[in-house]
Amino acid sequence: MAEYTVISPATVTIADTVRIGAGAVIYPNNHIFGNTTIGAGAVLLPNNIIEDSIIGEDARIEASVLRGARVGKGASIGPFSNLRAGAVIGEYCRVGDFVEIKNASLGAGSKVSHLTYVGDADLGADCNVGCGVVFCNYDGVQKRRSRAGDGCFIGSNANIIAPVTLGDGCYIAAGTTVARDVPAGAFVIGRSRQQENAGLSEKYGYILLKKRAKGEKKDG
Repeated sequence: MAEYTVISPATVTIADTVRIGAGAVIYPNNHIFGNTTIGAGAVLLPNNIIEDSIIGEDARIEASVLRGARVGKGASIGPFSNLRAGAVIGEYCRVGDFVEIKNASLGAGSKVSHLTYVGDADLGADCNVGCGVVFCNYDGVQKRRSRAGDGCFIGSNANIIAPVTLGDGCYIAAGTTVARDVPAGAFVIGRSRQQENAGLSEKYGYILLKKRAKGEKKDG
């Protein structure tokens, strides 16, 4: 029987069906259910719920929910990640805080660091997905799938509207909406043009002050 460490047994739940590798460390408030495998040397930091998932060797999971997910060797998950059914995280990936991944895969070394939804998508190796990116997978009738090649950079607040394919090494600028395929190595930017009007901030600031003053009178 493999030897592993449970730091606070009174706060940890491990189902009889769970398999845990040698050298794994389980911190307080972890709850592990179903057909789950925890790889050798993995570290489960506090406050995880893990069900029917595979955690690779030396992976680190913190304050996250994993159901039907696979996490590769050396990957880092959390805090506050939600890996739903069909999430496949490659070796040495980084999935950060408030990231939701559903029926999607990340190639080795890819990073999705925060505040992002990746649904029904396949990303290659060494991709970087910025803050606030949304893979728009549902058109109101059916779910559609997107794909990104190796080495893609997807800037913050980009929308990837399925079904599209992003070629290897493409660069999606922050704030861009992508609705058609992108060839390898392309730079894509799709923002509205910024306009500046001198002095208007004072006008609109004055209007806001008047509205607030009226509101205060009504409350009084």
